[in-house]
Amino acid sequence: MKIDTLHTYRQRVGDRPRVLVKITTDTGLAGWSEVYNHGPDLAYPPLLDHLFAQIRGMDPLRPAAVNQFLLQSSRFPPGALGTAAVAAIDHALWDINGKALGVPVYQLLGGAVRDRVRVYAGLYSAPDLPRLRETTGALHERFGFTAFKLSPYRRDLHSTRYGLVVRALGDYFGRIREELPEEWEFAFDAHACLWEPRQAVELGAALAPHQPLFLEEPIRPEHIPSWARIRSELQVPLATGESLYTPHEFLALLTAGGTDIVQPDICVVGGLTQMVKIATLAEAHYVTVAPHNPMGPLATAANVHFAAATTNFGILEFKPDDTSWCPDPYLPVDGHLELRPERPGWGIEIDEEALATDDWVSWTRRVPVRADGSTAWM
Repeated sequence: MKIDTLHTYRQRVGDRPRVLVKITTDTGLAGWSEVYNHGPDLAYPPLLDHLFAQIRGMDPLRPAAVNQFLLQSSRFPPGALGTAAVAAIDHALWDINGKALGVPVYQLLGGAVRDRVRVYAGLYSAPDLPRLRETTGALHERFGFTAFKLSPYRRDLHSTRYGLVVRALGDYFGRIREELPEEWEFAFDAHACLWEPRQAVELGAALAPHQPLFLEEPIRPEHIPSWARIRSELQVPLATGESLYTPHEFLALLTAGGTDIVQPDICVVGGLTQMVKIATLAEAHYVTVAPHNPMGPLATAANVHFAAATTNFGILEFKPDDTSWCPDPYLPVDGHLELRPERPGWGIEIDEEALATDDWVSWTRRVPVRADGSTAWM
């Protein structure tokens, strides 16, 4: 069996653009994946074609060898778009592996260490309490969610005195604890919008009395000593990792004691092959893995198989968006995603007729502008 063709499809997940990848062998066996939308997303098809030209004819049952070859084929570190493209190829090959051998992908990783995968709902906003109660109640009723992720910003971060931003968060979380079920867990994603480490510590102090699940990515990822400082001063679990994309970067963070929870994105770090290495590094530092996953059904499927076979997995991000091209996605039951031991590969089907329609949507990140005209992190 040999790797024969690669096709890309321009689609969407919710309101976000998404490039899908199909790799087919010379025997007709196909594997699927989706690419992380770093932007510019339209750069992915030619990049994938460039990488595929180097691996066509290789053995699809050796994803680790192909993954290593693609990383070594770049003279300089490939960067976020490069590792995301490698991840897409890696995942399609793992799907082919499972299908060729008639087993779920997690079986190829040593088998499942858990029977189901716990998820939290990513809400990515800070709605008023009546709206939050309605939204979380509906998600709990439909999917059994008992964990949710919110924004910590109840006031405009870039036009308000920071002390008021912190106070508003403390008041908000206090009301959440008073009015919503005490067993539910709430995480807060600061989206790397802060610049000063002390601001992250202040944000954590506002959350601490009410015991959040974690505070996520308050500052930019580049300066590792700042993460070590923040963690040493925080009284809440610190989580980060979505902006890192190599095992070496995670090793530096872990060695510095810069986080309690790592959040690698399987579609960013070079795929399942590299994700397993990162999890092993984290386990050696007694750190839990809670993958970043604001993605669609193919990325979620890859995460399910990773989580099923990873001992230090904690909880998975899940965004309940519908798609036209996946009729049988993994959906939560009782707040968990159930394994599908009877289905080989990723365990989901792709509707190729739906892919015949280009369902692309334009989406661009907006950089905040302060009152003085300078720009800020988003």
